Amino acid sequence: MQTELIQEARRQAEICNACRYCEGYCSVFPSLHAERAFSDGDITQLANLCHNCRGCYYACQYTAPHEFDLNLPKALAEVRRESWESFAWPQPLARRFHTHGGAIALALVVGFALLFWAIRVIGSSGGEGFYAVLSHNAMVAIFAPAFLLPLFSLAISLRRYWAEVGGKPIQMSDLIAALKRAGKMQDLAAGHGEGCNFEDEDRFSQGRRHIHHAIMYGFLLCLASTSVATILHYAFGLHAPYGFWSLPKLFGVSGGILLTVGCGAMVLLKQKSDRELGDPSAWGGEIGFVLLLGFVGLSGLVLYTLSSTALMPALLAIHLGSVLTFFLLVPYTKMAHGFYRLAALIRDAQRKRELSVGC
Repeated sequence: MQTELIQEARRQAEICNACRYCEGYCSVFPSLHAERAFSDGDITQLANLCHNCRGCYYACQYTAPHEFDLNLPKALAEVRRESWESFAWPQPLARRFHTHGGAIALALVVGFALLFWAIRVIGSSGGEGFYAVLSHNAMVAIFAPAFLLPLFSLAISLRRYWAEVGGKPIQMSDLIAALKRAGKMQDLAAGHGEGCNFEDEDRFSQGRRHIHHAIMYGFLLCLASTSVATILHYAFGLHAPYGFWSLPKLFGVSGGILLTVGCGAMVLLKQKSDRELGDPSAWGGEIGFVLLLGFVGLSGLVLYTLSSTALMPALLAIHLGSVLTFFLLVPYTKMAHGFYRLAALIRDAQRKRELSVGC
């Protein structure tokens, strides 16, 4: 990791540790104030624990033009992005995505081209619905590796992160505590529970929290749709296409709506925010990822709506191309931040448990 980013974040953390005005603002400060000195792993943990709510910046008396020039949200955001890039495997792909947001558009074009090629060359075995265009076996052959390889890559990345932050063997209580915080998006409500200052320094808002809820649960519903369809296909011999009131369709349509609305709202929210309180160099990559995820949801909804028309083969290729691109880029986009945040929350739960045992 870049030494200067760690050093700057450490300088600011030491000043915050001496001041302690923001002690109840979010989960970062209790963890920060528990330390007397900060190793590189401590700074990395704090960076991934930070949800960039920005309340500390607007409350701070040591921001510019003060000589201390504190901007902790930005310092931690830069370390956070650098940690994802450093721990990623293979690493060059992560750095290229974050520095060249347009790379995601290129990946989409390549994904679309490959899917069109696959549809024409592999062909179908004469199934119904979408399988009349691309067979079930062909879809499995394409998407199984595209799903499993990113998980393998993420496992390597998270193992590196866990070693860096001094993670211990995970107990069930640590995992449950972290999942509860993540499920409620508790940290996006900040320590006072009134929400973030992400949009406006003078106004607390739960908007960012609700948008994250829509995106997260939308994605999980879409994943549940695919999972249920797989179980129905292999365990019960019930093959697609499924009716609207079936679980795969209900999960998929509701998830697609949440994803589309949530990602659109997130783009608008980011346009209102101050880029200098985050990581400006990663802004393009973040927007590119949100647009890609939103397009996955939108293209799925359009495909479902027009599935009985002559446009279906082209729409299927576009949707599957976007899904393929999304999965292949998961370890190198901001999608990885969900995994890192969960790991940081688990490590923080361990810290609290160790502290309670010590008392």
